[in-house]
Formats: sequence, structure tokens, C-alpha cells
Amino acid sequence: MTNSSIPPQAVSVEPVNAVAPPTLLQFDPRKVPFVAGGVEGLPAVSAVQLTAQALRARFATPPAWTPELRRDPRMTDRVPAQAAVLVPIVQRPQGATVLLTERTSNLSTHSGQVAFPGGRVDPEDANIAAAALREAWEEVGLSAQYIEVLGNLPTYTTVTSFIVTPVVALVQPDFELTINPYEVAQAFEVPLAWLMDPANHRHHTVPAPDGTRRQWYSMPYQDGPDERFVWGATAGMLRNLYRFLAA
Repeated sequence: MTNSSIPPQAVSVEPVNAVAPPTLLQFDPRKVPFVAGGVEGLPAVSAVQLTAQALRARFATPPAWTPELRRDPRMTDRVPAQAAVLVPIVQRPQGATVLLTERTSNLSTHSGQVAFPGGRVDPEDANIAAAALREAWEEVGLSAQYIEVLGNLPTYTTVTSFIVTPVVALVQPDFELTINPYEVAQAFEVPLAWLMDPANHRHHTVPAPDGTRRQWYSMPYQDGPDERFVWGATAGMLRNLYRFLAA
């Protein structure tokens, strides 16, 4: 896999993966106390359940299950809009990984945050999956020829009132990425088995201005010298994927 830069393409003016706009975010999520997910006694999804064959079978015949997380606290008065993200599961010989992006620092509402490739559903998109594939191409140059869509997870509504449908897909590993430098600082991969182990999930809670408590998950992954701090909506969708595969 290689990363290169291309001139900015057509981009969504409003991001959908933002956990919270900076004007609404009154805390550093890395510094909020947490409880390690492992104390819940939840089992990791086994390696045999994470193979391409097993993932195809799970989406072809879904179990009865209940999503754990469906929405973030509402923090804007904007009209809700439909959006889609691609959850790209790369079929590496050493084990499946999930392709994620780190947003650029110049973006006003989600700079530096970890996200799936994704964006608003356009009127020209044939369906939700088509929107996710288009956004993956526009953001990181991931071609549809390498992608096998498995199915969708339940929607997740972000603080910015995007109703996001996660589109889960298998990705053949011989792709090369072409990063859109306006939106994406870099792309990286995290082992799927690591993400599907609740021992690596942190549950955070912090007081909200309205007297309630705001809660979310994080999954900080140490990638060599870099900490990939997956949290908020992205972590919530991954937590739902865990619940779906573990059901």
C-alpha cells in the first residue's frame, strides 16, 4: 500500500465523521477518565469469525442482535441529512485490518480526528453503498474494483445531525491509495482482531452542560510511535460491529 497526494477533488463542505465541532467540544477526549472495556467480561470475537468466509456468512444471515450505540448528543439545530461511511476490512495475509483515516488540520470541524472514509449521500448516488464507495474513492483513492460490499450496520446519528449508515466491505490488499490532501492527512490500518476485542475498548463519561453525562467509547491503538486515537462516532460504529459479530 502506498500513499500519494493529488489535487483536491470534489469534497463535502460539511464533514459527517466529526465527533464534535471544536466550538462544541469543551474537553480533551484523551484526558477524560475511562473504564477499560475488559472489566465487562465481554469476549473477543474469535479469529475464525473474522475470516472473509465467516464475515460473508454473518452478513448473509444476520443474527438477532441490538446495537449498543445509535446516536451522539444533539449539538446543532441543523436539519438531519443522510450520509454513508465505508468500513473497509482489508484482507491481509497476516490477518484482516480496518482502513481508517486521519483528517487534516485545516478542516474546521474534525481536524486531526480518526474517521472512516465517508460523506453526505448525493442525489446522484444510486444507493447508500454507492455513496460510501464514491467517498472512499474521493478521499483516499480506494477503487471499487478492490471492494466487496457485505452489508450495512444500523445508522448512527452524529452530533452534527448526520444520519450515517456504515457500509461494511471486504477489500483486496493489492490496492494503492491516492490521498486527497485537502481532507485526509494520512491513512492507516488497525488489526480487526484488536478492534473486536473489548479489552481494548475504553468507556468514557463526562458531565454535560445540561446536567446529564455524555458518554462515548475510545480505542487508542499504538501504531509504532503513533497513537491512533479512535473515539466518538467512529468508535461507536466499531463497537456496534463488535456487537453484531459477537451476537
